[in-house]
Amino acid sequence: MNEMTEPQFRVQAPAILFPGAVGNHASAYRTAHDLLSRRAPREALEVLEPALEEEPTNRGLRSLRAWAYLMRAQLTKASDELADLVAEDPSDAWTRHALGRAFERQSKYDEALPHLRLAAAMTGDPEHEYDALRVERVAGKLG
Repeated sequence: MNEMTEPQFRVQAPAILFPGAVGNHASAYRTAHDLLSRRAPREALEVLEPALEEEPTNRGLRSLRAWAYLMRAQLTKASDELADLVAEDPSDAWTRHALGRAFERQSKYDEALPHLRLAAAMTGDPEHEYDALRVERVAGKLG
């Protein structure tokens, strides 16, 4: 190699796991969560669906599927999934808040408000409180 020639390096990015490459539900959860964090809901659903076929009652996988539906604005699917999750575990604040947001995005303010208020009370999170106040104002203007 002479002084003018730069060394050549070959860099290979790590593989992204997709259906068929995922070995277990924990791996599917981690992969789907990572994809959703990167705003890739379609790819996350491709990972989640096969895992959910094997274990349809897995709350973690179902929560991620609901998150993916929310990101894709598939609001009916999201609210249906989230309503089932809330019915199974009424103390899950994330699910309750997400259900309220799904209803809000569908302009179903009267349905959204109880979930948003309860999530705000459960968490004390200022953002949850803000969401509840915003929907209260909108619902008040319409009612």
